[in-house]
Amino acid sequence: MTGGRQPMTRLTAMVTAFAFVFGAGAAGWAAEKTLATQKTKDVVVTLKSEAGQWKQGKNDFALEFTSAKEKQPVDVGKVTLNTSMTMSGMAPMIAGATLKPDKTPGRYVGTIEFPDTGTRQVTVAWDGPAGKGSTKFSVPVR
Repeated sequence: MTGGRQPMTRLTAMVTAFAFVFGAGAAGWAAEKTLATQKTKDVVVTLKSEAGQWKQGKNDFALEFTSAKEKQPVDVGKVTLNTSMTMSGMAPMIAGATLKPDKTPGRYVGTIEFPDTGTRQVTVAWDGPAGKGSTKFSVPVR
């Protein structure tokens, strides 16, 4: 009789593991909050993070590129994200992000580090199959 139970136990374990893996993955996506969205002529650029804000220190984030018309992900090729903050009497504080393509087309994940708080001017640039472009927006670092 134990021979009949073993396949069912294995099946239950596999279903539980499958639900856990895909449930955790979905929770990670749902947990991201938008920090900024900027529309250019053809592309919408969305900056997201789990915290919904950038803070002093190291920050993980995602950049998503979608078509302004079709609202579908767009492969924009090589992407850069740089920030600057001007302070009177000082040289601008500049920080660049480390970015890499994610598994999802049009999505890039990255990290950036800020030594202090303040509003940063963010410049995102891309060059690839969807053409070449850039956009700028402000993001507070708290």
